[in-house]
Amino acid sequence: MASEQYFMYKGRPLVRSGNTLYYGSTADKYVVMLQILDAKEQKDIQLSTKVSVVLMLTDPDIRNRDRVVKKSEKGGLYEAMDVGAIWLERALKE
Repeated sequence: MASEQYFMYKGRPLVRSGNTLYYGSTADKYVVMLQILDAKEQKDIQLSTKVSVVLMLTDPDIRNRDRVVKKSEKGGLYEAMDVGAIWLERALKE
């Protein structure tokens, strides 16, 4: 069986499914979910203008709405990734 390769950001996997990105490993206690809520086109490129950032628990025994630890909205993907990476690093250190 071939091992899967993921795009890595700051040493952690980053996986995209449509307008949703997951940052972190599901083997850890927390992951960050980024949802692109709004985007605009600029010179043939889609730029995210509104992104939801959610730090959540990965425990499958907890109901989905109880998994949310922190939540915010940012004005772009770069800002959202920056906040999500900080939240995830701090949460995993606890």
